[in-house]
Amino acid sequence: MPQDLTKTQMLFGRQKSKKLSPRQQKLVEELLPKLKLAPSSPLSAPFSNPRTKPLWLEIGFGGGEHLAAMATQNTDVNFIGCEPFLNGIAKMLTAIEEHNLQNVWIYDNDARHILNWLEPHSVERIYLLYPDPWPKKRHRKRRFVTKETLDMLAKVMPSGGDLIIASDIGDYIRTSLLALQESPNFSWTPNSAKEWLTPPEGWPSTRYEQKALREGRTPTYLKIKRI
Repeated sequence: MPQDLTKTQMLFGRQKSKKLSPRQQKLVEELLPKLKLAPSSPLSAPFSNPRTKPLWLEIGFGGGEHLAAMATQNTDVNFIGCEPFLNGIAKMLTAIEEHNLQNVWIYDNDARHILNWLEPHSVERIYLLYPDPWPKKRHRKRRFVTKETLDMLAKVMPSGGDLIIASDIGDYIRTSLLALQESPNFSWTPNSAKEWLTPPEGWPSTRYEQKALREGRTPTYLKIKRI
């Protein structure tokens, strides 16, 4: 049975900041309804078996730089992007319109709903890039990578699938690795430090990553395999 999320901890904060531009507002009103997923409804055709394209998922796409670039580079892949922040969604919609992307769908709430909605073994790659670190000790339980969410990720991924986590916060990486060590479903076996300090090939950088580099923080890239 899907996990009941009605009483679980929220994993994100505010959902809107500055006012949208007229163009962004129009895209939210007209384009978003065409791309927005509804996990309360039956699976949409591109995400149910048999599928004609692989499916990749990005959890928390921020301004959409990475998601838009990956969707542009991989037109033979379907993408789901999860992001609760309306301003980030508006930026992603702008990229979708500008590049005429036909392979991206959006969910604007808790990514765990999508994980409950998708079929088992249906997502070949999942990205979690620069997630909210929730730095205060009392808020750390809101961090996305926990035993519970790893179980949910494992359910929708096939053996050999890729889970890619990037963060510039050392403690976030530490707690993620601790959770991964407790999971029988994932394996992280780097051969050297260079592997976790080097982004995957063809990596599109995000504004969060560029900010981290400008401020002297070193990103870590965990390239994890679903067993």
